[in-house]
Amino acid sequence: MKKTYLLTPGPTPVPEVVLASFARPLIHHRTPEFQKLFEEVKSALKRFFQTENDVMILASTGTGAMDAVVSNLFSPGDTVLTLNAGKFGERWTEICRAYQANVIEIVVKPGDTISIEQVRIAVKANPTLKAILFQASETSTGVVLPTREICELARTHGLVSICDAITACGVFSLPMDAWGIDVMITGSQKALMLPPGLSFVALSERAWKLEESSRNPHFYFDLRKEKNASAKNQTAWTPATSLIQGLSESLKLIEAEGYEELYARHERLARATRAGVDAIKLKRLGLDCPSPAVTAVWVPKEIVDGKKIVKTLRDRYGIAIAGGQNGLEGKIFRLSHFGYCSEFDVVTALSGLELVLNELGYSVKFGTAVGAALEVFHQATVV
Repeated sequence: MKKTYLLTPGPTPVPEVVLASFARPLIHHRTPEFQKLFEEVKSALKRFFQTENDVMILASTGTGAMDAVVSNLFSPGDTVLTLNAGKFGERWTEICRAYQANVIEIVVKPGDTISIEQVRIAVKANPTLKAILFQASETSTGVVLPTREICELARTHGLVSICDAITACGVFSLPMDAWGIDVMITGSQKALMLPPGLSFVALSERAWKLEESSRNPHFYFDLRKEKNASAKNQTAWTPATSLIQGLSESLKLIEAEGYEELYARHERLARATRAGVDAIKLKRLGLDCPSPAVTAVWVPKEIVDGKKIVKTLRDRYGIAIAGGQNGLEGKIFRLSHFGYCSEFDVVTALSGLELVLNELGYSVKFGTAVGAALEVFHQATVV
């Protein structure tokens, strides 16, 4: 028998109490019982997003929410600015082009973030822009973007800021209202500690004004219908009722931990992971702007096929981590440290990594990475 460990940046592990909720009898979604559940979840999601805006629940992955935002807010020919720091920034560009937007794209090399000066130059050079679309945390490379500064710049120039916070919301503080984020989205299989299948999107009044003039076609992903249904504690279409029951439990766990401790835990786990990787002299992406959600690491030159690291960890030791995407496939691997994750998940990942690296030809003194991580955890307990 092999015990398995899910240490990917999505899906993330699901707590036992949440899993148990899926075994409850199904409830019908057009009943007072569901409406009561929905109202409670809706209020908790506002606290999770740090907003007074309605947070709509869609039966889709995060990409569905991205698609919904573009199709509901823009019209063919609208000019938008997308910030591409990796695979998911590229996705904003692809979705916008699918809906015939005129896309201005800023692209940086893997592991780099996008500076506010780059954004400022692009905004000044394109006076017909309507919005800036970006990631708070780029999952594919483990970097963060300057969200607060981007939103301030957008507001100064009368633009709508659209933030993919799929591996950011609930990982570090991202106050939607305080920072003036006009649109924010996330997904269930990330910090919310649920299986894939739900996405969440909140719009400011400025964003709703833009929605009023949109001429893009949409049917299932109609955010106006979702907003109207949400006011009645319902969804526009049949909801994923079991996932919403689980969502109620996961939000209770998050609020019991407390948001400040939640963010501090993620930062602590990230620092320990980075310390472990550095101790065995591996090179990380995003050295100047690392995300608390995931650490992306270059495959050492001693290992020709980097995909073997991910495969061996999974097949021999039952540890699932993520590899690289697109042009980074086989060149990097990614260690997740958010959601239902603790100190010993980091230790497990690093100990497995030490074993696999040695097997594949990169010499590591056993305990080096683990020891460095434990030192971070020890220092965190010293008062």
